[in-house]
Amino acid sequence: MKSKDLVITKNPKSAFAESIRSIRTNISFSSLDNKEIKIIINTSPEAGDGKSFITANLAIAYAQEGKKVLLIDADLRRGRQHTIFGVMNITSGGYTNLILNYKPKMSFNKYIFTTFDDNIDIIPTGPTPPNPVELLASETNRKLLEALKKKYDIILMDCAPVIGLSDPIILGTLSDLNLMTVSARKTKMESLEKAKKSFEQANLKIDGIILNKVKASSSKYYSYYYNNEYYSDDETN
Repeated sequence: MKSKDLVITKNPKSAFAESIRSIRTNISFSSLDNKEIKIIINTSPEAGDGKSFITANLAIAYAQEGKKVLLIDADLRRGRQHTIFGVMNITSGGYTNLILNYKPKMSFNKYIFTTFDDNIDIIPTGPTPPNPVELLASETNRKLLEALKKKYDIILMDCAPVIGLSDPIILGTLSDLNLMTVSARKTKMESLEKAKKSFEQANLKIDGIILNKVKASSSKYYSYYYNNEYYSDDETN
């Protein structure tokens, strides 16, 4: 069953859908320096900013372009991509169990689910592990992601919020592009700066900010991808 969160499928001609496609296009432009972009993470400063919502719709946008997409729910504490895409999050499967059990040339059938879109596969979180950071930072996870990169055009990873957690920083060391979703009139600049500093302390950078839940005349939601500069929408002031 398609979730109401998948706005880009329900209203493909909406301003929001066009904004998501613009994000996809701008990411493509950022790869013109010959850097191949295969793994993209999306995080947020805090919970409730809409990162899962944005990541799910971005997966649809890539699929509409003909890309074979893998969506990994890497928010091992509060993941909800299985709910958005209507797949089971079985206790014997998911991302946590796949990391624990990964071996070269193994079958992924138990861990990767197909969705209503033939171009999108999903790995739900699986059971919440007692040590998410240790699991994500493992050499096994690195090898797993390298293997998955060979099977998909794009891997989107929905990560836990940055503030107070190391999960997205760890995954940022394994990704090709780091996105952060913030919420208009909710996310404070100090929270964004704190999140940005967390990345910088690990010698990483936030490659783009997605501004979510902007009240615009044509859409309830609006998002925008930018590179190395903060973005504000004057029309919402």
